[in-house]
Amino acid sequence: MALKIHFEKGKIEAGCDEAGRGCLAGPVVAAAVILPKNFRNKLLNDSKQLSEKRREELAPIIMEKALAYGIGVVDHLEIDKINILNASFEAMHRAVRALTLVPESLLIDGNRFNPYAGISHHCIIKGDAKYLSIAAASVLAKTYRDHLMEAFHEKYPEYAWNQNKGYPTKKHRQAIFDNGVTPLHRKSFKLLSDEQMLLFKDPK
Repeated sequence: MALKIHFEKGKIEAGCDEAGRGCLAGPVVAAAVILPKNFRNKLLNDSKQLSEKRREELAPIIMEKALAYGIGVVDHLEIDKINILNASFEAMHRAVRALTLVPESLLIDGNRFNPYAGISHHCIIKGDAKYLSIAAASVLAKTYRDHLMEAFHEKYPEYAWNQNKGYPTKKHRQAIFDNGVTPLHRKSFKLLSDEQMLLFKDPK
């Protein structure tokens, strides 16, 4: 099914999405994208449905064709301070604030959002698979965050962030168990599995 270009015709709409919410390390990153009314791209979809290669191909196209786009970043320290849900909302607020064109409406991927600066918003569950602007935001947020994690990997290669991007894979959790946490890990998150926690507390 083709993704929709509008939620409300005639309004300047910005699609918003985030990446990295479920990660154990690194920031949460959001993007906001305002697309032209005539924008079409058959390959654009929810970033989770696209290969890394396809996302890398689409990101510069989106940035070139968009009327405006913005990126918002909330780091691990702030995530630990305000919790990941509020951090995700704040990242989206920062992305909207970075837009050079003021939207009249925000299309939010998900079912919750903190209102931003009097701009109306619509929460759309699985919106990144329904609206082009949200899909575009998901691609920009994901690629931007992936690049950050790949750079962090150079400093902490044992955690394989170039592959897992900070998500809680078995290999990532094992690296935390073997090497401890880095300054980039989210201390408010459950970093080890239940089994690892037992071994950690009661080593044999």
